[in-house]
Amino acid sequence: MCGIVGIVSSDDVNQQIYDSLLLLQHRGQDSTGIATMENTVFHIHKAKGQVNTAYRTRDMRNLIGKIGLGHVRYATKGSAESVEEAQPFYVNAPYGIVLIHNGNLTNTRVLEKQLFNIDKRHTNSSSDTEMLLNVFATELQEQIHNQELEPDIIFSAVKSLHKRIQGSYASIALISGHGLLAFRDPFGIRPLVIGKRFSLTTKKEEWMVASESLVLENNDYQVVRDVDPGEAVFINLNGEFFSKQCSENPMLFPCSFEYVYLARPDSIMNGISVYKARLKMGDYLAETIKQTINSGDVDVVMPIPDSSRPAAMQVARQLGIEYREGFFKNRYVGRTFIMPGQQKRKKSVRQKLNAMSAEFKNKNVLIVDDSIVRGTTSKEIVQMAKDAGANKVFFTSAAPPVRFPHVYGINMPNRDELIAHDRTIAEIADHLSIDNLVYQSVESLRKSIISDSPIQDLEMSCFTGSYVTGTVNQEYLNWVENEYKS
Repeated sequence: MCGIVGIVSSDDVNQQIYDSLLLLQHRGQDSTGIATMENTVFHIHKAKGQVNTAYRTRDMRNLIGKIGLGHVRYATKGSAESVEEAQPFYVNAPYGIVLIHNGNLTNTRVLEKQLFNIDKRHTNSSSDTEMLLNVFATELQEQIHNQELEPDIIFSAVKSLHKRIQGSYASIALISGHGLLAFRDPFGIRPLVIGKRFSLTTKKEEWMVASESLVLENNDYQVVRDVDPGEAVFINLNGEFFSKQCSENPMLFPCSFEYVYLARPDSIMNGISVYKARLKMGDYLAETIKQTINSGDVDVVMPIPDSSRPAAMQVARQLGIEYREGFFKNRYVGRTFIMPGQQKRKKSVRQKLNAMSAEFKNKNVLIVDDSIVRGTTSKEIVQMAKDAGANKVFFTSAAPPVRFPHVYGINMPNRDELIAHDRTIAEIADHLSIDNLVYQSVESLRKSIISDSPIQDLEMSCFTGSYVTGTVNQEYLNWVENEYKS
């Protein structure tokens, strides 16, 4: 999971991209990068850490150009510690291309051999984004044939790329001297939204493409639509917009975890409001709680801030139990789920949250969280509630048990780290020292997200073990785990 943004504007885009990355910071905190294009020259700055510390005034002054892109990284491939793995990546031919990518490629072993033995291209990192860039550069080179670079040539290159790449990818690229390209994998797993506005100064349309709609709205762009699965869009230097479906069999399977946890609640992706989906998760979860826990035994309902608040509010409303805020959040600590390393996550939980004893003392508390992945955070939270004086702690998850690895851009590659893997719900409750544990059902989560939309289904592999691309098998999962352990 990463956050990406690309802009074609009438003015310098460095500040717009910086502001956009601040809005996308929740999607990645390991590193960040910005690239701008001035005529045919790229200006690039990459750094470890968060946006507000990565760019100094001199860095921003050097990012000249009216077209550009930006990235915040949450490491799934490559090292989280190396700035060399930060995006964007660059190749000098054809034309010169910089590219950013949100997602995870699942056929990197094959691509690595193809790039070296057939394409004769060198990659200098372990990042699948650099592979994606080099595949695109190869396919674009194959399509040119000494012609002027037209949108249809670019779209043909993306079509060929789709045939070679497996996995999830929402990508934005700059092609030197030509414009901005954005494309999405044929399953639409990771989000990508298009926005535009009209410049009164130049009388031209300006464009923005980003991971979440809130970025467009906060920069005064009108949300136009999502990039369709398999589609590519190209915006030239004059702001002219071109698009084409580049996949032979596109199908939309958005990642369910975007709506559970990853995205901000004020975003709309694939036509679905994240906030409304989380409210519905609370409604459905309340129905399951009624069958499991006697509501008369519960004094208060509490969320784990922030992503579980909408669901917790609906649980309290449906059960007729008082809603209270018992955990105070330190906003200067990053999201613990996306921190690299188990020990770092564990240490950060108590730095991030504090339980207020006035809300817990001698009460039976029903805690609502968005999900339980590794159990590290949940175990610490339960202990904090008991230390603050809670009589009983009931714990509920707005998502089903996470039992299987996620290979499409979320850092859940190791089954042994997933608390629900090979455990019953009773065993999980015992491990977390919970008086009663309730999970959302898979079908209820599905209905919470897509019941009022034309979308037929979701990417839910971490809950079901069914991988929508059809190319993920047990041998691959074993290889990923071994790579992760090493």
